[in-house]
Amino acid sequence: MSNKWPYIDIMALHNAVTGSCHLVCARLSEQVSIHFLVDIGLFQEDLYREYNYSLPFDAEKIDFCLITHNHVDHTGRLPFLVKNGFCNKVYATEDTCTLLPLALYDSYKVLKNTSKRRNVPCLYSEDDVEKSLELLTPCKYFESFYIGNYVKVTFLSNGHLVGAASILVQISYPDCDDINLLFTGDYNNQNIFFDVEPIPDWVLNLPITVIQESTYGNMLSSDMNDCFEDNLLSSIGKGDSVIVPVFSLGRSQEILYVLKCMQDNGVLDVNVPIYFDGNLGIRYTRLYVKKLLNIKSEMVDFLPQNLTFVDKSNRCEVLADTGTKIVLTTSGMGSYGPAQLYIPEYVSRENSLIHFTGFTSENSLGGRLKNTPIGESVQVGGLMVKKLSKVCYTTQFSAHAKADVMIEFLKQFKNLRMVLLNHGEPDVQNVFANLILEEVNTRNVGLLSRSYFFRVGPYGLVKTFSTKFQ
Repeated sequence: MSNKWPYIDIMALHNAVTGSCHLVCARLSEQVSIHFLVDIGLFQEDLYREYNYSLPFDAEKIDFCLITHNHVDHTGRLPFLVKNGFCNKVYATEDTCTLLPLALYDSYKVLKNTSKRRNVPCLYSEDDVEKSLELLTPCKYFESFYIGNYVKVTFLSNGHLVGAASILVQISYPDCDDINLLFTGDYNNQNIFFDVEPIPDWVLNLPITVIQESTYGNMLSSDMNDCFEDNLLSSIGKGDSVIVPVFSLGRSQEILYVLKCMQDNGVLDVNVPIYFDGNLGIRYTRLYVKKLLNIKSEMVDFLPQNLTFVDKSNRCEVLADTGTKIVLTTSGMGSYGPAQLYIPEYVSRENSLIHFTGFTSENSLGGRLKNTPIGESVQVGGLMVKKLSKVCYTTQFSAHAKADVMIEFLKQFKNLRMVLLNHGEPDVQNVFANLILEEVNTRNVGLLSRSYFFRVGPYGLVKTFSTKFQ
């Protein structure tokens, strides 16, 4: 066998934060090659939405797909992949397999409604969703398993989200050294709903290439602004209404728990009504409460007192109410879901606070509100609305680890061959790459994007190539 084998080509099919998808081509010999995906997400930035409608590879030739966690920017194009001919297994943790049906059906409804308004074909059909779910294969954490003869996979604990995993992929071939790849996925080292188990020593001792997210690679943990509770209590104390845009999974449940703790600590009056609007978020929450997910037993009781779930039957009443209240509503950036109804209604009320609890992209409604001074008009859908309410933001609930935590994560590995950065804005990736080179003992740091792919061998980087699908 030629000394040029084996090697692996790794390509990121995304340029920034959403649309996460890695195409991995393992060439083990002249006769043996394996092609697989790690995530297949939906592009949500306006700049890259056109990428949703094509795949720069043959879906029928993909041998399997690995899913890191249940967020639409990591799973949302799985039915599109199936529509284009993929019919092999999709591996994910048990909790992700429980959550994913809710996510994909909800995403389909959103895409269907959007395509109708734009008078364009829907990205995929409901039948494609059903076929995708039939391919799901639940996996346990820390239990290694083989896919075929040459690929071993291990799902590792990850605090980003219930069911989230970092995924170790080990490629073996007779008479050759293994190639070890660790895809961190969106990563965090802690979660209030479950314990994040440490990476086993046997993994830390491997010669390894780590493909790591860099979403907050330019921010330290000490940079977070813990202002949510103070802002909420200040507004409630003045008799205002507080609108809290939240993400359906993870953020919604964490904010509900924060409100419960505030009640338990006597700082939030239990008589203040709390509402939660967003069908998908409510359905996820019920999975937590019914103990259908692997969370700590003491965290099952996380709902605050005086909580009312909102749907079409009582939404108009909540929207019209001028009294003091707290409303959690999806979506987190304000551009989708019931938030599209609450924000235009309350942003023009002086006795209101709209408090975002996570990242808001520049073109989202949350991003536009950030850049609009009080007293000036902002476009919400087709309406021009004068911004009279207070609008606040916090990063304290981010489910992504900051740069200092990610650096410590990398320092654990005893034989780190290379780090490839993904899932981050290009300028943030550059900042984090320089930080890694300064503080971590690794031979190379690469920036994954649609522009280049990296060839990796048993001892790390072989070379890079320009792609043809920029």
